[in-house]
Amino acid sequence: MAAAGQKVRGRRGRQIQRDPVEQSVNHDELDAALKRCGATWDAGQAHGLLCSRLAVLGADAGSGWLDQVLAGSDPDNVLRRECEILLDALYAYTHLQLSQRRSEFQPLLPDDSDSTIIRAEAIAHWCEGFLHGLVSGSPDVGLKKRLADEPLSDIIKDMLQITRATVDEDTEEETNEAAYADLVEYLRVAAQLTFEELAEFRLAPDGTEVLH
Repeated sequence: MAAAGQKVRGRRGRQIQRDPVEQSVNHDELDAALKRCGATWDAGQAHGLLCSRLAVLGADAGSGWLDQVLAGSDPDNVLRRECEILLDALYAYTHLQLSQRRSEFQPLLPDDSDSTIIRAEAIAHWCEGFLHGLVSGSPDVGLKKRLADEPLSDIIKDMLQITRATVDEDTEEETNEAAYADLVEYLRVAAQLTFEELAEFRLAPDGTEVLH
C-alpha cells in the first residue's frame, strides 16, 4: 500500500491523493453511483473486470475498462462524472496493489454487515466480471493457449462454479460465514496469481510494464 501522503496515478496518468489506510472505494458507494448514472455493471462486476483486464493489459486497461463499465450512460451527465471519479480511484488503487504485489489486495465486495445471501451474489458477480475480462477484447492465440493451461484453466473453472453458488439457508450462519470467507480468500489469491501468470503479455522487452 502506498505510504502516507503518497500520490498514485489514475487511468489517464492524473495523480490522485489517497489515504493508504482505507480501501480506495466503498462497494456500496460505487454500486449506488453506477445505478444512478444508468450503468448496467454493478460494483463487484466492475472490479472483477478491472482485475482481469489489468492482468492482461497492465496500465493500458484503464480507459477501455471505464468505457465498458459506463457504456450506455450519458457522457454529459453529472452523475456519470461521479462514477468516473470513483472508478478512476478504484483503478489507481487496484493497479498499485496488483503491480506492486500488495498483500492487502481484496476483491471489492459488500462489507460484513450485509447478509450472506447479498454477499454471495456479489461474489458471483465479481467472478462474472473477472471471467469476462479474461476473454473480452479479442485475445490473441498465445493468450488463449495460456488460459487453457494450468493454473489459469483451474481458476476459470473454479470461478465458473462460484458464479452459480448459492447460500443454503438451512445451514448454520457460522458455516455459511466460514464458506464465504474461504471464497473471498480464494478470489484474492486467484486474482494475484492471474496477474503474475500473465506478466509476459504486458511486459516490454526490458521486463518493465508497458505504460501508455
